[in-house]
Amino acid sequence: MTTAPQETVRRLRAGVIGLGWAGQQHVAAYAADPTVDLVALSAMEDHLLARFGDAHDVPGRFQDWQQMLAEAELDVVSIATPTFLHATMAAAALEAGLHVITEKPMAQNAEAASGMVEAARSAGRVLDVSFNHRQRGDVTALKDVVDSGVLGTLYYAKTGWIRRQGIPGLGTWFTKAESSGGGAMMDIGIHMLDMTLHLMGEPAVTAASASTHAEFGPLGRGGSGFGVSQVEEGTPFEVEDLATAFLRLDGGGTMLLESSWAQWIPEDLCYVTLYGADGGATIEWGGSPGNHKITVWTEVAGIPAELQPVVGEDGRHAAAVANFLQKVRSGDWAAHDGSLALRRAEVIDACYASARAGAEVRVGG
Repeated sequence: MTTAPQETVRRLRAGVIGLGWAGQQHVAAYAADPTVDLVALSAMEDHLLARFGDAHDVPGRFQDWQQMLAEAELDVVSIATPTFLHATMAAAALEAGLHVITEKPMAQNAEAASGMVEAARSAGRVLDVSFNHRQRGDVTALKDVVDSGVLGTLYYAKTGWIRRQGIPGLGTWFTKAESSGGGAMMDIGIHMLDMTLHLMGEPAVTAASASTHAEFGPLGRGGSGFGVSQVEEGTPFEVEDLATAFLRLDGGGTMLLESSWAQWIPEDLCYVTLYGADGGATIEWGGSPGNHKITVWTEVAGIPAELQPVVGEDGRHAAAVANFLQKVRSGDWAAHDGSLALRRAEVIDACYASARAGAEVRVGG
């Protein structure tokens, strides 16, 4: 008796542009995948090229990312550079025939993000964005609960990420309006927006009413060593350090979204609370590592019940990269053109427009 030969998965040649913290996670994900050859890295910093090139035996090391795209013969590339560079780099990589995953946020505004989607469609290649927090074990567990129908129809959500002290680099690209596109809402609020819409089954956001504040950054308070690069000359803080938004959802649902880089609270706090017709649920984490809580409230046979779903391991960046590679290997590239991430960018744009106008703004209007 003979068995059919197993189909061989074609190895993909991968490269990474940008070797800050996020780029290092992509490097580790590719290096750990037995079906991928990590063949090229690009960064301005010689010491990072040497460190990660030597650690993973990467043959191609380039300070010029365009040279890497031209010479490394890649199939896929990760872009983990400052936000304002994403659109230009992604378009060039897509036009070169590569599949692309960028770090979040997708781009500094929806206009730039739209250009990336157009480039993906024109090239017929995958464009993905790494929303790594939706790969958390508690988020995955809660998604299973929602999909099971236990909560019934979801009609309201509250979500937020508030840091005690976490402005990522006063005076760097993070806090410059043109290079970052925004402050706390753009940087960490978009994680909570993505996570919550994902949990709710992707309802369209139709309108936003938002407000922004900058009370810490302009005074030099709330700074964090995380994400710091060389401090640039000029205005050190041009964005918000706190933003709140009330979002209207297609079908009549609503969401409250808040994000802050620095605030007078005891410890960092992240949360998502879902309200359904048949039950409610929350995930919350902050403070000490591993301090994660997930709880579901419903009723069983007419008796109020509190459920504790089983939570698996966090996937984070490794899972985001694995999902990207799965999309590439699926061959259904047209279905993965970055449109979902573009919708996130349109919501963030509407929030900032609402804050400037002091009035509700239609999303995409």
